Amino acid sequence: YYGNKEDGTGVEIDLGKPFRRLTMVEAIKEQTGIDFDTVSSDDEAKKIADEHHIAYEERHKKGDIVNLFFDEFCESKMIQPTFIMDHPIEISPLTKKKPDDPSKVERFELYINGWEMCNAYSELNDPIDQRERFAEQDKLAAEGDEEANHTDEDFLNAMEVGMPPTGGIGYGIDRLCMLLTNSEAIRDVILFPTLKSLEVSDSKSSDSKGGNPFFTPNSQIDFSGVKVEDFLTDEVDFDTFCKSDFRAVKVKECVAVPKSKKLLQFTLDDGTGTDRTILSGIHAYYEPEELVGKTLIAITNLPPRKMMGIDSCGMLLSAVNNLKDSEDEELHLLMVDNHIPAGAKLY
Repeated sequence: YYGNKEDGTGVEIDLGKPFRRLTMVEAIKEQTGIDFDTVSSDDEAKKIADEHHIAYEERHKKGDIVNLFFDEFCESKMIQPTFIMDHPIEISPLTKKKPDDPSKVERFELYINGWEMCNAYSELNDPIDQRERFAEQDKLAAEGDEEANHTDEDFLNAMEVGMPPTGGIGYGIDRLCMLLTNSEAIRDVILFPTLKSLEVSDSKSSDSKGGNPFFTPNSQIDFSGVKVEDFLTDEVDFDTFCKSDFRAVKVKECVAVPKSKKLLQFTLDDGTGTDRTILSGIHAYYEPEELVGKTLIAITNLPPRKMMGIDSCGMLLSAVNNLKDSEDEELHLLMVDNHIPAGAKLY
């Protein structure tokens, strides 16, 4: 039983075998009456999405629409253990196609209590097919998809040398622990949650001695492993540069975007009195709660861009550098003195 049994706010979950099995299309049909196997085109799928008020991006195809419908109408209904199978190929770029239906892949997810508990699939080991899918992912990335993969030549080379049939499963042990221990928050079961200091150390105390608590002296930082990108050689005329509106913004709220591994959604005070929403793919570098209350820098006059169905109105500035002898990179979100008011313009 998950929840409070005494006041009846929880739910009884039957872990007895066998677990129910549904394809993603069958689950959608069960909840909405729509059979996407009879939908023949991307335009037809988008028309159905419009009729059901499902937000999508222009680049989305039928498979993406199917996934959006499942997220909206089905996922929260998967209370009893249910395997969801046969995902669209559009949302599974590393997964082997089904031999009898190349629009779907050999993949399943287990849902319990409305949570995705695991993800499993047969690895794609055809280098020609994988290169074609990487090319499609590169195209999506160029169109602004923060979740898109990029061509990995090392991976393709390994496939070409020879990759045996492979499959795998990733299980959310933290969610399983939540279920078995009747915990309400994932932080209650994570072994090493993000912690914050309760007391400020002497070295970071007030600047009564003349030091600035925000900055660490350069002499105390090791930059020996840093590699910066080459400088651009194309010049930008002054008038063009001045068209970009750089403003100080304050983070009122920051949350992870559902179904996204990279995106954080910022609610920002930009000094206008109306909250501004900006999405940024920096979740690998920051947890959302640590950014609330910070003062950042944003370009505010960019046209809105839909990301995961959400309008992102601007771009937050970050400093990015590579690491020597590595393909890894570091990212630092630009944070400035909180004394700077929201909406202050940068010149």
